Amino acid sequence: MSRRFPKGFLWGCATAAYQIEGAPAADGKGPSIWDRYAHTPGMMANGDTGDIACDHYHRFREDIALMQQLGMRAYRFSLSWARILPEGTGRINAAGLQFYSDLIDELLAHGIEPMVTLFHWDLPAALDDQGGWLNRGSADWFADYARVAFGAFDGRVKKWITINEPWVVSDGGYLRGTIAPGHRNRFEAPIASHNLMRAHGAAVKAYRETGRHEIGLAVNIEPKYATSATPEDMAAAHRASAYMNEQYLDPALLGRYPLPLREIFGPAWPDWPEADFDLIRQPLDFLGINYYTRAVVRHDAADDLLRAMPVRQPGALYTETNWEVFPQGLTDTLLWIRQRYGDIPLYITENGAAFPDPPAATHGQVHDPQRVDYLRTHLLALHEAIAKGVDVRGYMAWSFMDNLEWSLGYAKRFGLVHVNFETQARTPKDSARFYSQVIASHGECLGESPDTT
Repeated sequence: MSRRFPKGFLWGCATAAYQIEGAPAADGKGPSIWDRYAHTPGMMANGDTGDIACDHYHRFREDIALMQQLGMRAYRFSLSWARILPEGTGRINAAGLQFYSDLIDELLAHGIEPMVTLFHWDLPAALDDQGGWLNRGSADWFADYARVAFGAFDGRVKKWITINEPWVVSDGGYLRGTIAPGHRNRFEAPIASHNLMRAHGAAVKAYRETGRHEIGLAVNIEPKYATSATPEDMAAAHRASAYMNEQYLDPALLGRYPLPLREIFGPAWPDWPEADFDLIRQPLDFLGINYYTRAVVRHDAADDLLRAMPVRQPGALYTETNWEVFPQGLTDTLLWIRQRYGDIPLYITENGAAFPDPPAATHGQVHDPQRVDYLRTHLLALHEAIAKGVDVRGYMAWSFMDNLEWSLGYAKRFGLVHVNFETQARTPKDSARFYSQVIASHGECLGESPDTT
């Protein structure tokens, strides 16, 4: 069986601004909620911050040259909202726009297509002072910021993503407090989710005014499997999926929320104006899917939110972030999306894993066999979904290089490229060489034994 991917399939890699750029106050940039959160004692593993990160702000030309060397055809990155609008609204920072303009030009000069994410979690601190995503005005703030980016870059950028993983922002930032802005409030979480989706819709609507290309939304999908076929376990899996998956896809693509959310949140679930769904449900050109793992769940009455408990799978391989390696979940996810939402074009906008890589390169090499196997098996699972008729048009490996894994700090390495955070030296890992072979062969090498020499 041929493993070759469809003609025109877009191969690339992905990053996010706060995780790699550094330079938190350079050239007029304003602070973001992550600049604040990372400097709040006790919030970050090992006291790590993004103040330097991968120093991509000063080293982007070196990084892009390495992307070209590895054969990347696309690069998905995010803009720092506060680098462009230091106060979040109003005054435009010309130096911030120029940085991204130079980055985009450098990509195009190296034959790499830019895929731009407008928001990857780093809200300007000035807007957080006004309530952040709890303020209904956030949709208008985001649309105005999006218009600045569209006006500066559309044409050179032909693929736009509004918001990355709204579930993580809401669950981690407003319900559990594990990421910026660090709130822990059951009543805030659905409000933040709803305003994130309103902001997404407002940005798509703004793009239709002047934009000439494609725009979509990126969501992290984690399929939920019941531990048994009992009604209690099946209902637990259904609630868990509604909370993490359908809470964002249903309003964006169907114009409504899934019914279990009212049960899940109880009195914390508001009644939303119908007009909000007209804004949220804007026609999309594509949907970005971030897939890492699955969850197998059982009914648990002690859990006061979902009444569901994840169950660790005996004998399964788990990553450094305690995520089960389960490639079949990617196939299942893509088939489920087509069945529930139709034949919308898809991109895999993130897929990758953190494993215990060697702490330093040895003789210019970093061996990461588990990541090589993770990529190989997930790309085979992706190919299976395409063979079954799912319209997947590209794959962005997460991540191009080791970076700040948010509140987990620098200890969790997802990169295809090893970064020495003391010297900033970049060393392609075996996984980078393997992925380069996949790109060069358009997937044909997936049927062969990996050669990373």
